[in-house]
Amino acid sequence: MKHRGRHRRRKQGRALRAFLAGTALALTGAATLISASQATVGTDPGALKPLASALSRQELRLSENLSAAPVSPAKTVGVGEVLANADHSLRPAGDCTGAERAALPVSPAATSAHCWPEADTRGWRAGAVTTSGDADDDGLWGANRVVLSGWSDHRGAARVAFVDANDPGRLSYTWVLLAAPPGAGRDAGPLVSRLSGMVWYQDKLLATADDGRALYMYDLDRIERTAARGGTAVPATGDPAAHAVGYVLPAVATYRLPGGTRMGGLSLDRSTTPDSLVVSESVPADDDRPTRLWRYSLNDDPSGAGLLATVPREAYETKVAAVRGALSYDDRWYLVRAAGGPGGHGTLWRQDTEGAHAARCGTDETYLCWSGPAQSLSHWEETGEVWSQSGRVLFSLPLASIDRALR
Repeated sequence: MKHRGRHRRRKQGRALRAFLAGTALALTGAATLISASQATVGTDPGALKPLASALSRQELRLSENLSAAPVSPAKTVGVGEVLANADHSLRPAGDCTGAERAALPVSPAATSAHCWPEADTRGWRAGAVTTSGDADDDGLWGANRVVLSGWSDHRGAARVAFVDANDPGRLSYTWVLLAAPPGAGRDAGPLVSRLSGMVWYQDKLLATADDGRALYMYDLDRIERTAARGGTAVPATGDPAAHAVGYVLPAVATYRLPGGTRMGGLSLDRSTTPDSLVVSESVPADDDRPTRLWRYSLNDDPSGAGLLATVPREAYETKVAAVRGALSYDDRWYLVRAAGGPGGHGTLWRQDTEGAHAARCGTDETYLCWSGPAQSLSHWEETGEVWSQSGRVLFSLPLASIDRALR
């Protein structure tokens, strides 16, 4: 298991930064997808409104349940073994289709992009992204740079691609199925929930579950082999194709919200002390009420008990509607607004308690510059990159270029 010293700020990965700092990807023709009618869309949401009332905070209070069934360490593996068995490859940007490339942000432009194989992702929907930059502040897990990419199918079954990102020009991966914790007299079963948010912190993975009403916590040192890898774990889905997947990851704890509040995007903020989990509320696009944003403090105790504070340390309201991803860094909040329809582009806002700024693009200065399908945002602090997914495209770009585009 990796030693997790805090605040070491190692400056490794210069080769990766050099690769990503090169010329931005040529997104030929992407700007033509923005229509004149879309150019008029965009209303300044103004400043974030702090929520100070005890009632508002109480609605965001989590209850913690650490009642998951124990797993024998002799039957489990860690991230290193999973990466060593990466048996699929993403396509480099030059091999992505025109439609895939057109879904990328127009401004600011991605500096790195890879596309998932259609045959391996057909019937699955891309969701959340987190990286080893979240897991530890040196950006590494052991000796590896890793991206975790969450996917859900039409029934809600969930799986995560463990991506070997050591070579930025060639990303390989393998699948791990997620299982829900046992409860109410039943054994552990498939996680049936859309993965709108994930954060990898220390050796734990936090993922949205139960349609955003809960967070499930997973121990990444307790991945189980299925029969496909010589183990005995039963794949956590009834899909016969899942039996070829080599690994299953059972939940070890649950954090649950009261009432009808639903969590949407998750991200990690390393600019706070202690580090914090950032959450955006999932509000239907046709609901005219404000969206809440809040954060929970994280504990660097690797035991997992009490990893996440259950009372939010701060909370805000935003008038940005249909928020699909949220990132916070240095008191600035970056919010992704979904596209208005299929094939369209979304909006990227930066807000604080003083006001709001949006990325603009094209000769008519439209706000619709971000990827429409993109949801999750993950900041790899050690490299300065922000990672996201747009349909079958995994992409990244510097946070500095996002700030330059927001005006």
